[in-house]
Amino acid sequence: MSLPSPTVLIRGCAFLLALVSLAVTLLTGLHERGAALAFGALVLLGELTRWTGEGVREAAPLGAAGALSYALLGEDAGRPTHHGAFQVVAVVLAASLLGSVPHIARGHSPTLDHLARRTLTVSFAAVCFQPLYGVGVFRAWGGPAYALVLLALLVLSALCDALLAAALAHGRTRWPFGPLLREELRGLLGIGSAVCATGAVMALAVAVAGLWALPVFSLPLLLTQLSLRRYAAVRTTYRQTIASLARATEVAGYTPAGHARRVAALSRAVGRDLGLAGPELTVLEYAALMHDIGQLSLVDPVPSGATAGLPAEEQRRIALLGGAVVRQTGVDAAVAVVVERQADPCRDQPLPARIVRAVNAYEEKARDAGPGGPLTALEELRLGTAGDYAPEVVDALARVLARDCLTLPVPG
Repeated sequence: MSLPSPTVLIRGCAFLLALVSLAVTLLTGLHERGAALAFGALVLLGELTRWTGEGVREAAPLGAAGALSYALLGEDAGRPTHHGAFQVVAVVLAASLLGSVPHIARGHSPTLDHLARRTLTVSFAAVCFQPLYGVGVFRAWGGPAYALVLLALLVLSALCDALLAAALAHGRTRWPFGPLLREELRGLLGIGSAVCATGAVMALAVAVAGLWALPVFSLPLLLTQLSLRRYAAVRTTYRQTIASLARATEVAGYTPAGHARRVAALSRAVGRDLGLAGPELTVLEYAALMHDIGQLSLVDPVPSGATAGLPAEEQRRIALLGGAVVRQTGVDAAVAVVVERQADPCRDQPLPARIVRAVNAYEEKARDAGPGGPLTALEELRLGTAGDYAPEVVDALARVLARDCLTLPVPG
């Protein structure tokens, strides 16, 4: 009997918790309605300004900070609050669902993973704080000690969110859990730290100054979110520029249409399987897109752009020419190094260059070999692993292809 996937377990727990929280809140009524409406509006604003895209760890940082600060709210302008953990979850969930309506209307429906993560993370923070505060454990604490308690709970909540995000990504993609978790933890040093700090400051400010402190302390994070959206747009444009440069070999007739994109997609999947993450994956993808750009310097094109069957010296010359072209375009020097070294002896290559070399050879061997091409190409790579291709890369390529039923990535 197979166990349920992490995605099913996480979504199931979040759904049950949401039902219980909504039922309890409806039966007991809404306590401190002013605070509930204020924090609900803050979460709603965060969801309305939510954005999605590649490399985005926290889609709605303002909503996350508002939800966590409500979970850790003990006083409102010096008066103790009496809302419990169930009300926190119910208010945050209702605001998140309401803020998702415009995105659904535009066809950008939020994933269930986003709502599940938000529900479970907020419930973790609320369960750790609200019952203890309700029995008076934290009321005698003041000053730095109370602030440190809030920060500690926020850090634990952020770690819980990172575990959930990595588990959901693992269940969805079957990529190794360890590298996914490391990538999520690395992301905590960026926008994650801003969310935790803002959540703690808002909870402390509302305890002293009341709900009027919310717009004051949420404005900096909102401006940060807008800046991150602009930065993400710049990165998207940068990637599109690199993809356009990579298409130069296709337009000139040196390589088949879609070859660079297919190699880049498969290289990124293999890199994920081997534990690469973050900037390493970006360098790998850019190098895979531009790995054939050195062919533009050739007087006579290579038939079908298949460089894997050329003599070693000719491969090395094309790789060096490609690295020189990449350096002149102003792309990251690390990308040029990978392009230059993809024709070096396997034992001397960095891991990204090994990946690009093996994936490029696989794509060239498999694309015109008919129905049995993928298996035949993979077997040829295995037989050549003694000196041509890294065995660990070929094994990772086999695992990636097995998840896709041994087929090539779809062109485009």
